[in-house]
Amino acid sequence: MVDTRFLNDMKAVLADQAWAETAPNFELYYMHRGVKKQDGLRYDVTVIPPRMLGREFVKTKGHEHAKKYGELYIVLKGEATYLMQRFEDNQIKDVYAVKAKKGDVVIIPPYYGHITINPSKKEELKEANWVDETCQNVYDLFIKKQGACYYYTNRGWIKNKNYSRVPKLRFQRPLKKIPENLDFLHGD
Repeated sequence: MVDTRFLNDMKAVLADQAWAETAPNFELYYMHRGVKKQDGLRYDVTVIPPRMLGREFVKTKGHEHAKKYGELYIVLKGEATYLMQRFEDNQIKDVYAVKAKKGDVVIIPPYYGHITINPSKKEELKEANWVDETCQNVYDLFIKKQGACYYYTNRGWIKNKNYSRVPKLRFQRPLKKIPENLDFLHGD
């Protein structure tokens, strides 16, 4: 099953609201859900063409997981930047980014909301993910706060002023291979 995310689906989470007001509705990225299933996990593929959303690089809408679910991403083509944030007690407790290229693996820990950014103006990003089949995505915080706590723009990282306190952005390295056992992706 292919889901297409359009600009109108994303306007609430964009940094450049003035640009979004007048931009036509167009296709941003494509989610192929349930390409395969194995051991209670679902394998999806997402394709994000290169594009600017005003001054911001194209990204996914962003979501948290209901309950204690993790997620694992693999970059199949191009480059990706994954932004992860932990929101607790009405504030961001931790935020970090992982820059990944083809073959790299990134784990989204439980209780972290996340977005995927295609930081290229020229190259398509194709990524895959493994997630528990029963995991549900929750978009509420990202919609309420107009996106993640940082935006990645043509001027670099910019804090989202809709969050009262935002820790300094730190960076982590991706993994070079998929862990042999993916049981940690199952929620409680």
